[in-house]
Formats: sequence, C-alpha cells, structure tokens
Amino acid sequence: MQNYNTIIGVITMRQNGCSYSVIQARYHIGSYAAQLILNRFNDSGYSLEQLKEMTPCEVEQLIYPPANIRRKDVPMPDFQYYYERIHAKDSKVNIAYCWIDYKQQNPDGYEQSQFYEYYNKFVAETYGKREVKMAVERVPGEKMYIDWVGDQPGLIVNTETGEIINVHIFATTLGVSSKIYAEAFLNEKLQSFIAGTVHAIQSYGGITKYLVPDNLKTAVKKHSRDELILQSAYSDLEDFYNTIVLPPPPRKPKGKATVEGHVRFLETHLVEKLKEKIFTSIDELNAEIIKIVAALNSRQLQNKSYSRNDTFEKYDKPCLRPLPGGYFTVCDYKPVLQVPDNYHIEYDGHYYSVLYSYCGKPAILKATPSEIRICDQYNRLICKHKRSYTSFPLYITEDSHMRPEHLYYKEVNEKDGAYYRRWASVFGPNMSELINRILKASKHEEQSYNSCAGILHSVKDVPHGIVEEAARQCLEMKSARYKTFKQILSRIQSGSGSNVDTLPAHENIRGKGFYS
Repeated sequence: MQNYNTIIGVITMRQNGCSYSVIQARYHIGSYAAQLILNRFNDSGYSLEQLKEMTPCEVEQLIYPPANIRRKDVPMPDFQYYYERIHAKDSKVNIAYCWIDYKQQNPDGYEQSQFYEYYNKFVAETYGKREVKMAVERVPGEKMYIDWVGDQPGLIVNTETGEIINVHIFATTLGVSSKIYAEAFLNEKLQSFIAGTVHAIQSYGGITKYLVPDNLKTAVKKHSRDELILQSAYSDLEDFYNTIVLPPPPRKPKGKATVEGHVRFLETHLVEKLKEKIFTSIDELNAEIIKIVAALNSRQLQNKSYSRNDTFEKYDKPCLRPLPGGYFTVCDYKPVLQVPDNYHIEYDGHYYSVLYSYCGKPAILKATPSEIRICDQYNRLICKHKRSYTSFPLYITEDSHMRPEHLYYKEVNEKDGAYYRRWASVFGPNMSELINRILKASKHEEQSYNSCAGILHSVKDVPHGIVEEAARQCLEMKSARYKTFKQILSRIQSGSGSNVDTLPAHENIRGKGFYS
C-alpha cells in the first residue's frame, strides 16, 4: 500500500506525460504498483482535482480499499457511544465491557478481534492515533526526583541462619544531568526515606529548588487536585533545606517520567549487577552500590560524547543552592489524636506539657535524642522541652502551660516554711512574726502552707504599711489565723481601722467633703 503523496505523485506525473520508468524511479516503486494506482484511479471516475480535495485517508482508501469488506448484514457498533462511556469521568468501562454489551444486543455481530480493530480505527480517525506528549523544558538545578526502585531483590545473606534478606533501593536523579544517587535500605519506612533524601542531597553537594517525591505515604499524607498535605517529617525537611516538596499529580506516572525512566535503568544496570555477588551486610551492599553508581554516572551516554557527571558539572551543579549549616536529624514522630485532659503527652515513659488550651486537639510530638518538640496539627511549633531520661520526675511541666489555679496549687506544694518566712520578711517584722506563728501553730508545718500562701498572695498589691498594721493587730489579739488577718485587713482598707497612719492636714488637700 502506497501513501497519499505517492498516489497523487504517480497520477500527476502520468497525466503530465511521464513514462512508467521515470515514475517508478522517482517514487521507488515497481511497475505493478504504478499500474495498480493508475487503473484504480481511472476506475474511480474522480478527477485529479477532486482527489486533491479529499483527505489523505480517503484517497488511500479509494485506491486501496480494506481487504476485508465488512459484512453488510451486521450492524456497525456505535463506537462514538462506546468511546464516550469509556472516557466518562470516573468510568470503569473498558473496551472488553463494550464488546460484551454489543454482542449481547447483536449475537451475530462482530467477534472481539474485529470489534477491537474497528474501534481502534474509529478512534484513530476521529481523535488521532498517536498520544500527544508535552515537551518539558528542564531547568538546571531545579528538580531532584525521588522514588524507590520497583524490585526488592534478595541481596543480603544472614551468615548465621542462611536467610536471604530482601532490600529496598532508594533512587534519585536530577532533571537536566540525570545524575543518579542510589542507596539500599532494609525497609521503605519514613526514616529510611528521609535518610535517603538527606544522603542524596549531601552527595550532590547542594539543594534543588524542588524535591519531587513519588506520592508515597512516607512523604505525602494527602495529595488531590485540591489539597496537598505533606508528612510532618518531610515538611520539617522542607523547612530545614529551604526547598519546596512538589509531588507529581496523583495517579499520573508521567508526571515523574524522568525518575521512572531511571528506575527502569537501575533495575537493569544496578540490580542485575548486584545479583552477581553475595553480601553479608547492608554496609557492604551500599559500598558496592556506590562503586556501580559512580561508574554509571561516569559512563558516556548512548550516542553522546559526554557523561552524566559532565552534564552535572556544567549545568546542574552551578545552579544548586548551598547546603545549610548542620545536618538534618531524623526525629521520631508520634501523632496524637487528642491532647489529654491533663495537657501532658506521653513519650518514652515521660509526660511533656503543652498549653492547657490545646486539650482535646490533635498534636504531633517529635523526639530527638536531646529534645522533645510538640507541634499542632498544622506542624506549627507549640513548645519545646529538654528530653528527660531520669526515672523521676515523670511529668515535665512548664509553668506557663498551666491553668492559673493549677499553678497556684503547684507553687503551694513546692514551697517550704523557709520560703514563706523569706516572703513575709519583705513586709516587715510584724508580718514575719505572724507567718512564723502560723507555721508553728499546726502539728505539722506543711499543714500551714495553704494559710501562709493565702495571706501572702492576698497582700501582693497592698501597701506594706497597711499589711504591717494588720499583722500587728493579729499579734495583739493572739489570733494567728488566715481568717482573722483577712477581716482586719478588710476593716483597715475600708477606713475603720484605728491605728493606721493618716495623711497630715494641709491646705492643698481637699478631703472627702470637698465635692459634697
């Protein structure tokens, strides 16, 4: 079968008086093909101008009609209807389902292979045969793609039991140079994923603008058309490196075609190479991975005069952002559905406080060897504590987190007699003596702490002279009690006290009767 250009060319040259030998030489066809085109053109009854007004597909079908003429007694399926069903939103219908539906309605209709052939031809003619792909301009230093290699090969042998241990290979690549980083882990848990990402960043010696991980639960909590929620650990890593985690569109593998292609490449050129040896530890395996990946990055690319390393040094490396000081530490993350009523979150046998207003709300506890960080459900820091390893106290509480009444009782329970005596001495000797008598009045000094705290808290904003007078009167009455002190203090403050110092008379002092 010849194409449209050959068909039109043969007919045009023949009508212009060219010989068959010249036509055959021009289009590299045999005499039979040239004669067939001209005979079927003459039999069609169309002129050359009419042929040129047709579509190329119509011209080709005119000269080369389908070899198998479809059966005239069988109704042609409504392929437009089936196409719309297959491509409807959230549709689970496929071409096999459509053929079964058609066959049930037309038992003598086309068999499956013919149905598929006609359907594919309809789609090609109506919507285009080839799938259209978007050209993507890679920007140097912009993206680091992250994924796990699909295979989990058994590469480590337990020397004691002989057990074969499967490993998981973490892989990254850069957008322009395609420089590869790979590392083996015993699992695909969060800490492995974070460690692999950090090690890859360190190996490149800089950080890209975007990190593009797969939509794994280790990195992405939720990713839909409307919402992206990262795992707390990856969100922390994003903040630490001042980069942006940007997963590809959900359920769109071609959104990360770069790393997918290199994953397939590593399955062949890395995994198959590793299978040739026996390893007894993960460290030994990773040492071999480093050697193989280094060779792959140094190898000249197919049909190119340069390697991945050459492209990396020329394009990606100069555009990478510098690494921050320090090293990102992987935390132990503990999600909390609800902060308990006592506003303390348990971790490793100890209980760490948060502000009491967070009771009943979700939170995230992050533990490092030296520190406990507690964040809200949006990964915003609430508070920090130094991590405790001692057997006592179990409750690590910051005073500012407590309700005011809780803080009061905490202070009462933590103080001793000496503390209250020092506090009373601020006001004067009468107050010191009153507190001292209150402490000695009980069988056990601790039983008087509430009274001492109540008296001293009640006079924090009262002038010292008034406090001393109230204490002196209590001592004269030989009634060293909280209730007596409060009554006398109230009477003095209301102006009915007898021995309180008064202001001297002066012409510039108007007095209480001035405005009457």
